[in-house]
Amino acid sequence: MKGYSVLNFPEQSAKARIIEANISLKDSINIAHYLRGMTLEQAKNAIDAAIDKKRAVKYFRYLDSVSHRRGSGPGRYPIRALRIFRKAVDNVEANAEFKNLNLEKLRIIHLTATKGKMLRRYSPKAYGRAGGLDRDLVNIEIIVEEVKE
Repeated sequence: MKGYSVLNFPEQSAKARIIEANISLKDSINIAHYLRGMTLEQAKNAIDAAIDKKRAVKYFRYLDSVSHRRGSGPGRYPIRALRIFRKAVDNVEANAEFKNLNLEKLRIIHLTATKGKMLRRYSPKAYGRAGGLDRDLVNIEIIVEEVKE
């Protein structure tokens, strides 16, 4: 299927994408790493707890000046990016429900955040010059699979 980084999908799976979200790429990569491998219910609870600032998202990359949080190590509360990830989780849950999958047994097997299109804008400077204001947009892919126990 065009656009996904995974070529072969499992039989009992559902997928969703969010294209060109205006969120931080570094935060998105850390959130994707944090949520990968969780069940769908665990992922929703973790996102809601981080939005409410009860539990931080543990960072594993881009750690320069990231403070230590009690119970998780270095982490932050990237609320804007977490809201977009919550939309992706809700979307893949709706897709799985449409395919008649068991929602209690769904596990995130693939979750990536990749760089999308770049927004190029300009800011006026002194003496008639202009400086660039570039912003990367983020693409999010999520695939869940029904786990057999």
